[in-house]
Amino acid sequence: MVLLKATGIRKSYPGVVALDHIDLTLEPGKVHILAGENGAGKSTLIKTLSGLVRPDEGALAIEDGDALQEPRLFQRVAYVPQELNLFPYLTVAENMFMPFGRSGFGTITVSEKAMEREAEKFISRFGIHARADQKVADISVPDQQLLQIARAATQEEFRIMILDEPTSSLTAKETERLFRIVNDLRDKGIAIVFVSHKMEEIFSLGDTVTVLRNGRSVGTFPMADMTESELIRLMSGSTVKLDEQFQSRSETRDDDVILSVEGLSGPGFDDVSFTLRRGEILGFAGLVGAGRSEVMQTMFGFRKARAGRVMLEGKEIARNRPDKAVRAGMMYLSEERKHHGIFPMLSVRENIALAVTGAITKGGLISGARETATVSDIIGRFDVRTSSPEKKIMFLSGGNQQKAIIGRAMARKPRLLIFDEPTKGIDIGTKFQIYRIMQTLAEEGVGIILVSSEMSELQRCANRIVTMYAGQINGSFDHADTDVSTLVAAIIGSPETSHVA
Repeated sequence: MVLLKATGIRKSYPGVVALDHIDLTLEPGKVHILAGENGAGKSTLIKTLSGLVRPDEGALAIEDGDALQEPRLFQRVAYVPQELNLFPYLTVAENMFMPFGRSGFGTITVSEKAMEREAEKFISRFGIHARADQKVADISVPDQQLLQIARAATQEEFRIMILDEPTSSLTAKETERLFRIVNDLRDKGIAIVFVSHKMEEIFSLGDTVTVLRNGRSVGTFPMADMTESELIRLMSGSTVKLDEQFQSRSETRDDDVILSVEGLSGPGFDDVSFTLRRGEILGFAGLVGAGRSEVMQTMFGFRKARAGRVMLEGKEIARNRPDKAVRAGMMYLSEERKHHGIFPMLSVRENIALAVTGAITKGGLISGARETATVSDIIGRFDVRTSSPEKKIMFLSGGNQQKAIIGRAMARKPRLLIFDEPTKGIDIGTKFQIYRIMQTLAEEGVGIILVSSEMSELQRCANRIVTMYAGQINGSFDHADTDVSTLVAAIIGSPETSHVA
């Protein structure tokens, strides 16, 4: 039995073919992985399968009906986008069942109490830490992510669920909960399309994988016959030497302390002290809510410090002043690049030029020639793939947005770069590019702090790993002497954790 069959799907936009005659078949009770680097066409394909994008050519059947001629058939497809798409000032229950007609609550009158009672069932099933009557703005980002998945499951007629990077904001524990939900849906005969850049998730859940590259299908394969290196080769189109690619730690660290944080306290953490040596990449590990990002944002001045000091190359940075931090040579790259890293409606050129006005002005006016040269140099050095510097940055892949942000930061010649979840939602090929960038910068003497929820990423890149639990540092581990189980024990607050200096 086939629930969905796409044949010869083609979709083009001005100057680019996003999908080039793609075939895809979804069967009940199977998890179908959609794999490919950013820009491969995954997003366009899943939007086509869910009815948000109409193809230029091809056929799309859902349970033997022609969905392109009968759009109501798309009600059988529940789509969960990667980006949060909720109404923050409505309640959990209202978000869960909106639009009310879709989920069976009618469109004229809705019983708020009945809706909240029904919502509690989904809250319990999906393990959401919230009340049905709570405003979404007041619950955590991971719980918002789970709410978005629960909302998709309220569709009365759904037979297919599409999950696009569903674990990007989830802790390991919440990810396990999501996997149980996915397996439960699979056991009930639901077809799952699962998009992820995390290899451990792909191989843990998948029954079948379709690989896309440059808008074309490379093929569909049983996951049981697939290896990680083969999947990477199919996605990238080249052989990846795992031993070389997977190790990106700096080789030039010395005893010179470039950063010293002493007794720093702020919202979400207390009495944090650590040092960063020149030439090393310092990793920060911890569960969501452990205080990692809060420490970094307080160091940079986004958040107000209650106590402590930050010394960069022997000079104290004024507290609560991001402008002073930038002048001192500190740059913070937020994990929420779409909200805090880019100006989406501006071009790639404008996004880069905003940070380098000093280098492109002449006599108080912006020099077009200097701007063009500087922007072109950054695009080239950091391999930002764009058809034109005038292209709006919002239309670049996540990886290329991140490389543009890094290049923009480096144009200011910083002494310290803080990477907060730098590869979130980025394909594996671009991940390696960012790892190499961090390694090169560290070996050139730039201080690098890497905040990551991916243990494999920390192991590949960090010379030393600091762990946080409940707002405090509870361990500092040399990479060479520490295994994954020790790090995991530290981030979950195990009393048996041994603290290594």
